[in-house]
Amino acid sequence: MLDAMHARRFSIEDSSAGQLDSKVLARVFFAGKRETRLIMHRTSSSKKQPKRVVIVGAGPGGLATAMLLTRSGVHVTVVEKQARVGGRTATLEQDGFKFDIGPTFFLYPRVLREIFADAGYDLDREVPMKRLDPQYRLVFGDGGQIDATADIERMERQIAAISPPDAVEFKNFLTHNQKKLESFMPVLETPFEKWSDLLRPEMLKLLPLMKPWLSLDGDLRTHFKDERIRLGFSFQSKYLGMSPFRCPSLFSILSFLEYEHGVFHPIGGCGAVTAAMARIAREMGVEFLTEEPVEEVLIDEGAGPGRRGKAVGVRTSKRRLQADAVVVNADFAEAMRKLVANKHRRKWSDRAIAGKRYSCSTFMMYLGIDGRYDDVAHHTIYLAENYRQNLRDIEELHRLSENPSFYVQNASVTDPTLAPKGQSTLYVLLPVTHQSEHVDWPRETARFRELAIQQMKRIGIHDLERRIRSEKILTPRGWQDDFGLFKGATFSMKHSLDQMLHLRPHNRFEDVEGMYLTGGGTHPGSGLPVIFQSARISSKLLLEDLNVAPHWGVSSKLAMNDTMMQVAS
Repeated sequence: MLDAMHARRFSIEDSSAGQLDSKVLARVFFAGKRETRLIMHRTSSSKKQPKRVVIVGAGPGGLATAMLLTRSGVHVTVVEKQARVGGRTATLEQDGFKFDIGPTFFLYPRVLREIFADAGYDLDREVPMKRLDPQYRLVFGDGGQIDATADIERMERQIAAISPPDAVEFKNFLTHNQKKLESFMPVLETPFEKWSDLLRPEMLKLLPLMKPWLSLDGDLRTHFKDERIRLGFSFQSKYLGMSPFRCPSLFSILSFLEYEHGVFHPIGGCGAVTAAMARIAREMGVEFLTEEPVEEVLIDEGAGPGRRGKAVGVRTSKRRLQADAVVVNADFAEAMRKLVANKHRRKWSDRAIAGKRYSCSTFMMYLGIDGRYDDVAHHTIYLAENYRQNLRDIEELHRLSENPSFYVQNASVTDPTLAPKGQSTLYVLLPVTHQSEHVDWPRETARFRELAIQQMKRIGIHDLERRIRSEKILTPRGWQDDFGLFKGATFSMKHSLDQMLHLRPHNRFEDVEGMYLTGGGTHPGSGLPVIFQSARISSKLLLEDLNVAPHWGVSSKLAMNDTMMQVAS
C-alpha cells in the first residue's frame, strides 16, 4: 500500500468544480481507510479558501486541536518555541537514555482514541501501550504497602492487611464513583462561559453527588477509616496540584478512573504519544514552526463585540502570521502576561492573574543508571508518615520538607526501549512549593538532591549514587525559565471550586475575540485526558464562530463500547 504522505500528490489544487480526476478516483479505490480519509479531506477542502488558524504551543492540547481543526478543513500552523514538540509531554533524550519530561501515567485512553479515529488513525496501532498490573505501588511511611490493582479480590486482601474494616468498602467506593463519573461526564465535555451555566438541569442534579461542601478526604471518610487507605485513593489530587484535604470531593473520580479504565504505559513513554500526534498532524497537512517563540498575539483594537480587541494573528521572532483565529496552548498566566498587552485583558489583567492561587511545583531528577532495580515497581508512590506536614510545607509555609513524599518511575522494568542494554532509567519527582522567596534553589538544589537519594532507600533503591551515568535536575525555577510556567506551578491554577468551570479562563477566551485556550489552564483542567477534552471543546467553539462544520464525532459513539476502552497487555 502506498504511504499516506504520497496521497498529497493526487489532491486537486484547482478543482473549482470540486470533482476528482481519474488518478484520484483510482487512488481512493485502492487505498486503505487511512489514506482515503486524507485524500477526501484534502480534495474537499480545496473547493474554497480555507480558514487559517495559528496555534501557539505544540503541547498535547495544541496537537489535538491541530488534528481536529485540520480534519474540518482549516489551515493550521503550530508555532513552538522549543526544538521539539509535545511541551511537557515530550521525551528528554540524554546520553542514550529516554525520559518523559512531565506526565508518566497515561489514563483513560478513550478521549484520545476518539480523536485519532476521527482523524482516520488507530491510537493503539500508532502508539502501542501496555496496561500495568499492578498499576502502581503505594508505600506508606507509617507502615504497609499496596500494589494497586483492578483485581478486586487482590485489592481487598491488601487493604485488609492494613485496615480490615476498610476492605469491604472498596466495591462500594467503585460503585459510587462509577455513578459520579457517568453523571459528571457531560460537564467535562461542555464549555462553561457564564454563571447561569451552573443552573442547567443536568448540573443541579449533580449537587448530591459532587458534595461541594466536602473535601476529597472528607468524601473518602464515608468509605475508609484508615488515613493510609484514604491517601491511597486521594494522592491523585496531586495531578491537580492540590492537597486531598482541600481538593473538592468531586475528584475521587480520578482514582476510580485508574481502577476502572487502567493505568497504561505507552511504549517509548508518554512522549511517544505526542510524537505520534505531531507526525499524524504533519501527514494531515499541519505546518509546524519550531524554535520560533511567539512574541505577541496581534490584536485589532475594538474589532470585537463590546469594543473588545480581536486576535488576527501572531508575531514570532522571525515573522508575522495572519489568522482568522488564534489558539493559545501555553501556560495561561505566563502566556497572557507576555503575549497579550494588559490593556486588552479586562477580566484577566496582570493584577487578576497575580491574585489567583497556583498549584505546587516539582523537583525532578532524570537518572540514567547502570543495571536495573527489578524489585521496584514501574510506578512507586511513597507517602511519608508526616504527609499532612508535607502538604503544609508546600501550600502554606512554602518551604522544603525534611522528610518529603516522592514518586519514582522505574519504567525500564516494562519498557527496554528507554535505555541502552544493561542500563535503565529512573524518573524521580518530589512535590515542592512553587517559586517562593523562601526557597533559594541555586543554594538548595545540591542538598535536596542528596535528600532525595536518601529517601529512595525507603522503597528499595540502594547504592544509587555510584550507578548514575546520566543526570538532569529540574527545579521550580527551571520549570519557570525553561518551560514558561508562571511561578513554576506545574499544574497551573489550583482546581478549587472558585477556580473551576466558568471561573477558570474560558475555552473561548472572554477578553479577546477570536482567541481560544486549550490545555490545563482552561476548562476542564489539568491531566492528559481532560486536556484532550479541552481541545475538543475549544475546537468546536472556534469552528462554530468561523461557521465551519466540525468533521468529527462519529467515533465517539463507538468508543463508548467497553471493549474499546481496553488495550491488550
